[in-house]
Amino acid sequence: MSGIKATGQRRLVLVSGRAHPGLAEDVARELEIELLPTDIRTFAGSEVYTRFEESVRGADIFVIQSHTRPINEWLMEQLIMVDAAKRASAKRITVVAPYYPYARQDKKGRGREPISARLVADMFKVAGADRIMSVDLHAAQIQGFFDGPVDHLFAMPVLLQHFQRSLDPETLTVVSPDMGRVKVADAWSDKLGAPLAIIHKRRDPKVHNDVSVHEIVGDVRGRVCLLVDDMIDSGRTIVKAAEALKDSGATGVVVAATHAVFSDPAVEILQSEFIDEVVVTDTLPLPPEKRWDRLTVLSIAPLLARAIHEVFEDGSVTSMFDGAA
Repeated sequence: MSGIKATGQRRLVLVSGRAHPGLAEDVARELEIELLPTDIRTFAGSEVYTRFEESVRGADIFVIQSHTRPINEWLMEQLIMVDAAKRASAKRITVVAPYYPYARQDKKGRGREPISARLVADMFKVAGADRIMSVDLHAAQIQGFFDGPVDHLFAMPVLLQHFQRSLDPETLTVVSPDMGRVKVADAWSDKLGAPLAIIHKRRDPKVHNDVSVHEIVGDVRGRVCLLVDDMIDSGRTIVKAAEALKDSGATGVVVAATHAVFSDPAVEILQSEFIDEVVVTDTLPLPPEKRWDRLTVLSIAPLLARAIHEVFEDGSVTSMFDGAA
């Protein structure tokens, strides 16, 4: 039977949706268990069906799903899996959503708009989730949308390990792409021992994925700039930022982001002459056609596996990050 045997009848079970099976397999390998065999199908009428092929009664079950395109199908699939676990008498159900769906709709920017990130949290709760685990939420306030524990994991340690080997702090400047990411970029600055710069930009709320860069606060001339963000969607924002940095005298621009959403035509846009390297994690699947020679993809599986182990053992997830935010 799949899972980790512990004292008494405690059992850890990991089950995966179909969005990113490779990541789930990597997490299972890190935990030294096998994924629970699951029958998941989509009927001709587009309805999703799921059934666990082994008992999960009394188990601590973790339902992992990456919310990539088609996001609504994968969200519904995860909700149905949570419902199946609840009705199969699982003891505790944790939703593992490395990339939280609808995270950018976390507040009302204008009248008559939804707060879809809250709606998603409500749906997980109604389906039967006791806990949510996610990586680098677009807005920390999303933790308050769910009526239960939320494990907010940070990809910074994974990315930092890569850059501590590849970048020289003597010639490095960490850059926040906008005012909203200053706190995160400041933490990067402290960890890498490099100065901080900030890009001031304006975005038209009526036009998605379109920004205009206004000015750079901080000295970037003659420096290698590390642009840090939580996600890259179309890539237009980050390329405009990189162009502004190069125009201001930066000798190189490296981009770091947790979530590679890469909506078309992001792959073409990101191969810009203004960007020397893009480094992301695999919270979302990246097929061969969305990869290129200056893209580096780091595994998030060890981080997720360690957090899952801490939750299962009633340990401390917070201690994994030494208070990093």
